[in-house]
Amino acid sequence: MFVILVYDANEKRVQKFHKICKKYLIHVQNSVFEGEISEANYRLLVDELKEIMNKDEDSILIYKFRTKKYYEREELGIKKPSHEDIFF
Repeated sequence: MFVILVYDANEKRVQKFHKICKKYLIHVQNSVFEGEISEANYRLLVDELKEIMNKDEDSILIYKFRTKKYYEREELGIKKPSHEDIFF
């Protein structure tokens, strides 16, 4: 599946959120990640985030798509480097 994950975390936990998300997805902006992920890895990601989040202070939004086929993204302003811009 393809997901877009957005989080808003307390300052104390922002780096932990970032580190966990980066293990599974591509970092596209400050607190925004996206990418293809298996169902198993999706469950691991969500479980890890739930372990560190404070439900009274933090929020996570996850948009799930069955396929990237109908997904379109438009970028305005400064383009952030992405994994597609890296050549091996």
